[in-house]
Amino acid sequence: MAKRWAAGVTAALMAVTPALADDFRVTLPATAVADGVDGRVLVILSKEKATEPRFQVRPDYFGAQVFGVTVDGLRRGQSATVGADVLGFPALSTTQVPKGRYWAQPVLHRYDTYKLSNGRTVKLPAPRGAGQNWRLEPGNFFGTPRQIDFDPAGRTTIPLELDQVNPPIAEPRDTEFVRHFKVRNERLSKFWGRDIYIRGHVLVPRDFDKHPEARYPLMIFHGHFPDDFGGFRTTPPDPKLKCEPSERFGLPCYNRDEQQEAYDFYRKWVSDKFPRYLVVEIDHSNPYYDDSYAVNSANLGPYGDAITYDFIPELERRYRGLGAGWSRFLYGGSTGGWEALGVQIKYPDQYNGAFAACPDPIDFRQTMTVNIYDDANAFRYDGPFGSVEHPGKRDWLDHVPYTIEQENRLELVLGDRSRSGGQWDIWEAVYSPQGDDGYPKRIWDKRTGVIDKEVAAYWRENYDLRHILQRDWKTLAPKLQGKIHIYVGDMDNFYLNNAVYLMEDFLKTASPAYRGEVDYGDRREHCWNGDHATSNAIGRLRYNSFYLPKILKRIEASAPKGADLTSWRY
Repeated sequence: MAKRWAAGVTAALMAVTPALADDFRVTLPATAVADGVDGRVLVILSKEKATEPRFQVRPDYFGAQVFGVTVDGLRRGQSATVGADVLGFPALSTTQVPKGRYWAQPVLHRYDTYKLSNGRTVKLPAPRGAGQNWRLEPGNFFGTPRQIDFDPAGRTTIPLELDQVNPPIAEPRDTEFVRHFKVRNERLSKFWGRDIYIRGHVLVPRDFDKHPEARYPLMIFHGHFPDDFGGFRTTPPDPKLKCEPSERFGLPCYNRDEQQEAYDFYRKWVSDKFPRYLVVEIDHSNPYYDDSYAVNSANLGPYGDAITYDFIPELERRYRGLGAGWSRFLYGGSTGGWEALGVQIKYPDQYNGAFAACPDPIDFRQTMTVNIYDDANAFRYDGPFGSVEHPGKRDWLDHVPYTIEQENRLELVLGDRSRSGGQWDIWEAVYSPQGDDGYPKRIWDKRTGVIDKEVAAYWRENYDLRHILQRDWKTLAPKLQGKIHIYVGDMDNFYLNNAVYLMEDFLKTASPAYRGEVDYGDRREHCWNGDHATSNAIGRLRYNSFYLPKILKRIEASAPKGADLTSWRY
């Protein structure tokens, strides 16, 4: 049945009129600053003029239209053609784009060549300071948007020029409270065949420089790419701030709310009775994504060891951390939630507690809504007379703006070979074995959804956190008791609560007991962090203080006899 359905889908996706639609010719001008460029050429169409088309690309059914082709060695004055045979999103092909007037914009997301330590060569987008955001990465080419008339039954070639380049991004500067450092990592540099750095944005306590004798616990706030330390502000909200509404939370001036919460945290941070500790946000952006998931990977390299055994000790040396596993704690939401829990499980002695909010799937029997072990297809269920697609997102009323197939197709348009910088592609890059071509092995075919069961088995044995806990509980239990804390809303937008239910099923019956916590927020969406007293919109801004009472109890209960618990309470 799966093969029959897959064949039918392939035929449907490829059923496009081959020759009659208008096409696009994207040119790298003769005056371009670079020559012989590798990368992904995108053509984006939008109806709206309020923002550039590149900022309107999203997986929702109402997102901008985008097409993509890979180029190798595109030289000054040369062009790439996007025609009816090029895959698109939301429309599959230029032949399905309605006739009309659009704003058109080209982008060239540049790739670098990496010669890996295993002898394979890959072309990937180097991280250049924008967190693998192809819209903003320095050095990427883009074109000035221009209005065009498009006809899916036409024969016109529409010229577009890559006449602009994203500028470099300035390094953040140290302040009294926020310090920055980056270190070259030998493990990662060897893997990638070039110098690789990890950066840290460190929040230090009040009077840090006045107390050189003090040493501090360390809180690692895992999550997506940070361009600086977030959520900390030493001045009240800007009275001249222009309000920006939040589409997600329905708040009219959410940017002001964010500034107020950041200022409130600062006032708490410098108050007399507030405990002194270090907080770090880590920039481990890499050629596949805005972070590495903080674990070792066949495709990303030994980021887990690099962060835990190299970066963290160096941070503690520079900023006077206590430097022991009992004094280190992990927390974060979504990607950061998976990282907090995954790192605690992979390095059980090196950390003293993980507080994982709305974690990415921690049991792959519910990879959002897909069971990668039992389901034949990731995109839909098929019956003898009908089928139903897997949803990819919902709101609290269960309204669905896109499906898993649509999100995967958008990623394939933005970059083949797991190079989109998207969510499914980074799971694939982190969890999959490396293929003979040097790129991650596909967990499923992005056009048909057919799941590769050998790759799924590799995911299970190496990254399915519930499976790993259950398989290794006899060894892990003594090291993890009291360290596992998981929080999720039961209406998580990405169905992340599904995998938490399965994890809880194991933890409730685990022997010896895990002595942690699993908690659910009634009707709470992504990314609820366990705060029953506030909304998602506000709770997500309080990670750096919300778990502190639990952490302090943990420190007092587990610190070794004779440990100094006073120097950081000046």
